Parts: sequence; structure tokens; C-alpha cells
Amino acid sequence: MYRLLMFKSRWGWMGVAESERGLAAIVLPQPSKTAVAAGLGVEAVCVQRASSATLREARKQLVEYLTGRRTSFDLPLDLSRGTAFQRRVWNALRAIPYGQLWSYRGLASRVGGVQYARAVGGAVGANPLPIVLPCHRVIAQDASIGGFSCGLPAKRRLLALEGSLSRLRPSGRDR
Repeated sequence: MYRLLMFKSRWGWMGVAESERGLAAIVLPQPSKTAVAAGLGVEAVCVQRASSATLREARKQLVEYLTGRRTSFDLPLDLSRGTAFQRRVWNALRAIPYGQLWSYRGLASRVGGVQYARAVGGAVGANPLPIVLPCHRVIAQDASIGGFSCGLPAKRRLLALEGSLSRLRPSGRDR
């Protein structure tokens, strides 16, 4: 069972969900509450405001991050929905410093070998806790933007916030 909280940030509506183990899902800024509810896998009319210390702290830390006042997160996380390999990748994401960029290949070398770069890309794309597990800091080997499950405009905006967008090489997908 999950408790949910949807809230408005300067960037749009967001959502967080927690299990008894910790924060389990984050929906990045969306234009509407309905879009956030869909991202959380529920209908907007079914969402009740859940007030727990973890959800309130997650909201606080995410808002601070999006306003440039926070560079790291201190929240209990529930990564139990992932496979063992996904959890290894997600935990490795925590090591990417604010404002830094790692390639999928570089991340793969940390979790088993460069031959796993494609599998790492899949695990990064399945990350349930974007921003807190900073998958937006992972780029292609050629320094182009790569992909992002929440869309390239959101990735560009997050990288611009952290001051690292200018280090990317423009690519056909990034124009």
C-alpha cells in the first residue's frame, strides 16, 4: 500500500509516493494534477492527501532542489520494485555529484562492466525516483544528451539548473 502526495512547485505539479519502507516514486513536474495522478498510476479523484513525515520532507527537499537551494537528498528510499541489477544501477546513480555528468558506459563500468551499457540504459530509464536518484546526469558516451524517461526538455532544464547543460555536445536529437 502506498501513500501519495501531489503538490505544486514552481516548475508545475509533482507527485511523490511512499511505502512502509520509504519513498517509492516521484513524478516530475507536469502541467496538471491529473497528469501527476496518471504518472502515479491512480485517478486524480482517488488521490487523497496523505500527510506523513517522509512525504512532507520529500516535498520540501524537491522544492528546495528546484529552486536551487539543495544539491543532495536525505530521504528513506524503497527500491524494492526493481530487479537486483536495477537496484545496483539506481544505487550507483547516488554517487553522481551535483552538476557532474557520467556516461551510460561509465556508469556501466561501475556496476559490472562496459558491456552492460545498454542494460544500464534500461535500468536508468526505469528509475522510479528521478532527481533523488539523478538519472538526468547520465549522458551518451559522445557527450550528447542521451535519453530521459521524463522527456528531453525536462532533462535539459534539470541540467541547466545544475550548471552542466553547456558541457553537452549538440546532437540531432538535441536541436
